[in-house]
Amino acid sequence: MPKIKTRRGAAKRFKLTSKGKVKKNRATKAHLLTKMNPQTKRGLRHGNLVSPVDSDRVKKMLGVK
Repeated sequence: MPKIKTRRGAAKRFKLTSKGKVKKNRATKAHLLTKMNPQTKRGLRHGNLVSPVDSDRVKKMLGVK
């Protein structure tokens, strides 16, 4: 049985927490930030967890499951 390869695009976007949940960065932080409120930009700094519905699929892309 060959090893499962990690999808490199997913490996750059997602990280696993110590409990096994999947962490992601927030979107809309690349450009056109002058229109955005400072409060909104502050809220986008922190990451977010992937929903439990999608976490199994992301773990499979990362080669964990």
